Amino acid sequence: MTSNEGESAAEERRRDQVRERYGKIASPAGCCSPASGSTEGCGGGASESCCGDGAVSIQVGYSPEELASLPEGANLGLGCGNPTALLSMKPGETVLDLGSGAGIDCFLAAQKVGAQGRVIGVDMTPGMIVKARENARKGGYSNVEFRLGEIEHLPTADRSVDVVVSNCVINLAPEKGQVYREAFRVLRPGGRFAVSDVVATCPITQRERDDPSLWSSCSSGALEVEEVKKLLHSAGFERIEVELRSRKSSTASLDGQASLGVVSADIRATKPSGA
Repeated sequence: MTSNEGESAAEERRRDQVRERYGKIASPAGCCSPASGSTEGCGGGASESCCGDGAVSIQVGYSPEELASLPEGANLGLGCGNPTALLSMKPGETVLDLGSGAGIDCFLAAQKVGAQGRVIGVDMTPGMIVKARENARKGGYSNVEFRLGEIEHLPTADRSVDVVVSNCVINLAPEKGQVYREAFRVLRPGGRFAVSDVVATCPITQRERDDPSLWSSCSSGALEVEEVKKLLHSAGFERIEVELRSRKSSTASLDGQASLGVVSADIRATKPSGA
């Protein structure tokens, strides 16, 4: 086996581990049921991190009004911020959510872009797609659709969206540079990129990156800030900002990352108007 073949196999194993973990969360038993055998969300910490606990969601940046507007079951408490609050969305715009889960950020974005706008959620976990589509039906969201796919290979046309958002998902992708290139590809000239994710404040060892539990719990897949900026710049983005969130805003769902120096951050960038 060549080194490239070995890397590809390792990347696919990571995707399978992530898909399995979040498939269990999306299952009818869910991560909050004793039948699921798991109480872990993205942070791998307390059970409240995957049960849609309102206090936790408010702590990472959602307002009580936003949470009250959601269909039941849309908030699984898996995020580390509120990407829809990082920028203004205009009526009629098209928004793409990378790793849309049960649909929380898609539904909030849909409210902002209005009936003339459109929101597309992409997730690689079939169970999450089923759950999100049912939530859209329950909430009467006719301007939201969910597509099965990997965020490294988006099922979305070139220059077809105005805004790309994501919430604590890109760190789970084995090839983050490819994710950023795909986001750049699908954005229209002048399009905006707004992401809540985790970043590393110190180096993470290869042994830690190879630990499937650490990776799939939004821990060891995090990159350092300068590496995130470098990859976004290489993808073509400009006006790149990475703002670390106060540790006071950390939640129980991120306690497991503390030993690795992993914290949540708000990431913004723009596609040049001439690109």
